[in-house]
Amino acid sequence: MKILDTTVRDGSYAVDFKFSCKEVRDLVGKSQRIGIEYIEIGHGQGLNASSYEHGFALQTDEEYMDAAREVADKSKLGFFCIPGIARVEDIKTAKDHKMDFIRIGVPVQQYEKAKPYVDRCKIEGMEVFVNFMKTYSATPKEFAAAAADIYKNGAECVYIVDSAGSMSANDIGEYIDITRQESDVKIGFHGHNNLGLAVDNTLYCVRKGIEFIDCSFQGIGRSLGNASLEQVIMVLERRGYQTGFDIPRVLEYGYAGLRNIIREKLVNPLDYICGYAGFHSGFLKDIYRCCSEKEVDPLRLIVAYSKENKMTMDYERLCQVAELLPKDLDDNPYSFGEYFSAGYRE
Repeated sequence: MKILDTTVRDGSYAVDFKFSCKEVRDLVGKSQRIGIEYIEIGHGQGLNASSYEHGFALQTDEEYMDAAREVADKSKLGFFCIPGIARVEDIKTAKDHKMDFIRIGVPVQQYEKAKPYVDRCKIEGMEVFVNFMKTYSATPKEFAAAAADIYKNGAECVYIVDSAGSMSANDIGEYIDITRQESDVKIGFHGHNNLGLAVDNTLYCVRKGIEFIDCSFQGIGRSLGNASLEQVIMVLERRGYQTGFDIPRVLEYGYAGLRNIIREKLVNPLDYICGYAGFHSGFLKDIYRCCSEKEVDPLRLIVAYSKENKMTMDYERLCQVAELLPKDLDDNPYSFGEYFSAGYRE
């Protein structure tokens, strides 16, 4: 299973498509440093979408591509593509600017429109995915038949796309099972969070053995957003999956990368790590004091201490645990003050 980071594509809806190239470099660089292999960038509606009708992006497609490539020397970079908005020739532009993959977005009922774009991707030597937007508008059998045909045409992977955030795990399972019966095409899942199910549905897809899942830092994306990269990784680890991610770094990068960009209130990494480690927020005043004295990362200290004691706070032992951690002289971007009020102590 591979994670595809769509922070800088679907997440662009959250900033009215106004990511700057500097912000793209920062977010893509952070995504690569935590170990994400596939990173999607650009306007939320993909190639050639910047317009009065679809919303003007702050920069051109080419500028975004070049900015991302400046910092990504290991991760694969890609662009979204909706036939009718994107032109077939836009795929060559993406290739010329060193994009590695294209994801073509079409409804199942219109999947034939994707074929010329798939053909061009293969000519250009690019990896190609087909996202069946509004998957729930087609039956699982219709989805599976379209997936099998587009796979014969050259698409490596097809995506179940819960565009409205309305699908249940049982719904998604039917699409996966019937598609597996019809072809060997890889399957991905892109979920929105309108009913609060994006993370749970994404985790269900991992258990079902699909090959790709979409996530974004802090779950930013169109409408109520996507599956939170941070939450998906933490729950996978708690369920026994060895993801290989450095969780404190993932939490810090998502928060630091977005805190000066997104208008909505972000989730503090301290809240995330308390859930992951089973640590009561009432003890955070002790974490703050200890980290100030010992100069260690509070997220790593919480995880380390919780491995020994989730029930009580032994400050002397906390400091002993801190002594075993590496020094951290970075200016950690966490606001401790809100946790010192009486409301967080019980």
